[in-house]
Amino acid sequence: MAFLPGFFGEDLMDDFINSVDQFWKAPLSVSASNHAYGLMRTDVKENGNNYELSVELPGYDKSDIGVELKDGYLNLTAKHSENKEDKDKDGKVLRQERYYGNVARSFFVGKDLKQEDVHARYDNGILEITFPKEDAREKIPENHTIAIEG
Repeated sequence: MAFLPGFFGEDLMDDFINSVDQFWKAPLSVSASNHAYGLMRTDVKENGNNYELSVELPGYDKSDIGVELKDGYLNLTAKHSENKEDKDKDGKVLRQERYYGNVARSFFVGKDLKQEDVHARYDNGILEITFPKEDAREKIPENHTIAIEG
C-alpha cells in the first residue's frame, strides 16, 4: 500500500485505487482453506470415551449447514447468502450489498466410524458434534477367513 502516492514516478490515481483495493481485499487475501479456519473456529475436546467438536458458525441457519461422514472424514460445510438494500423515501436505492459465501472443513475421524456414531446439534451459532474415540468403537474386521473343509 502506498502512503505517499505519486512521489516515485507512479500515477497518483493508480496508487489510490490500489490502496483502496488492498483495503477491501485484506480479509480475503488468505487461501480458501486458511480463510475457513477463521470462519469456522473449532474447539476439539476429549470427554471420556468421546471427542466433542464445537464449531462457531454465527449468522448461519441450521438449513445452511451440512455434516457428512465419508471415507473416514467428517466434512463440515456452510453456505450463506444475504442481500441488503437501503432505499430513500422516493424508492431510490442508496445502498445495495450482496454477500455469498461457502466455508468447509474436514476432520479425519477414522475409517471405522459409522454414521450412527456421530451426533450433531446446532444452537445459537454453535455446531456441536460428538463421536466416540477410535479405541471406544466396535472394530470392523478387515477380512473374514472361511474354513476349508475336507
